Amino acid sequence: MIVNFEAFLIAITILTLTPGVDTALVIRNSSRGGVVDGATTSLGICLGLFVHATFSAIGISALLAQSAQLFAAVKLVGAAYLIWLGFSSLRALMKGQAMPSELTLNQQSLNLKRSLREGFLSNVLNPKTAVFYLAFLPQFINPEGSAFAQSLLMAAIHFVIAMIWQCGLAGALDTAKGLLKSSRFMTWMEATTGVVLVALGVKLLLEDK
Repeated sequence: MIVNFEAFLIAITILTLTPGVDTALVIRNSSRGGVVDGATTSLGICLGLFVHATFSAIGISALLAQSAQLFAAVKLVGAAYLIWLGFSSLRALMKGQAMPSELTLNQQSLNLKRSLREGFLSNVLNPKTAVFYLAFLPQFINPEGSAFAQSLLMAAIHFVIAMIWQCGLAGALDTAKGLLKSSRFMTWMEATTGVVLVALGVKLLLEDK
C-alpha cells in the first residue's frame, strides 16, 4: 500500500500539469497529425514512466544521481535529442514541406510509429525525470511491501493522469479544426513548438545537476 497516497496524487498531478518537454512535444505532434498523432505521442511518453520507475526501484537511478560523468552523458544525449526534434520541425518549414490535415491509412500508420518513438525516447532520455523519480517515489513507498511493485503502481497512476491530460491537449487542438486547416496557423505552431523544443534541449544541456 502506498504511504500518504493523497499527497502523492496531488504532487504527481501538479507535476503532470506543469508545462514542459512532454507538453511541447504533444502539441507539436498534434499539430502535425491530429489527435491520434498526439495521443500516440502521449502513449510513448507515458510508457517511458515505467522505465524510470523500474530504474528507480532497482537502484540504477541512484548511480545516475551520484555519478556526475554518467549524469552529464545521459543529459547530453537527452538534450541533443530534443534539439534534433526541434530542428527537424524548423528544417521542414524552411524546405516548405506541407503539413497535411488528413492522412491516408498507410501514412498514418508510419506517423504513429514515429510519434510513439519520439514520445518514448524524449521521456526515457530525460535524466531529470529519472532523478525526480529517484527522489520522489521513495517518499511514498511502504517498507513493509515490495518497492518494485509500489514503484510500478505509482508509475501506472502517473501514466493514467498524464494520458488524460495530454490526450486532452491533443483533443483540444483537434477541436480547433478550422485553425488546423490554416497553413498560416500550422506554420506558426510548427515553428513555435520547434523553437520551444530546441530551447528546452538547450536549457537541459546548460542546467547544473
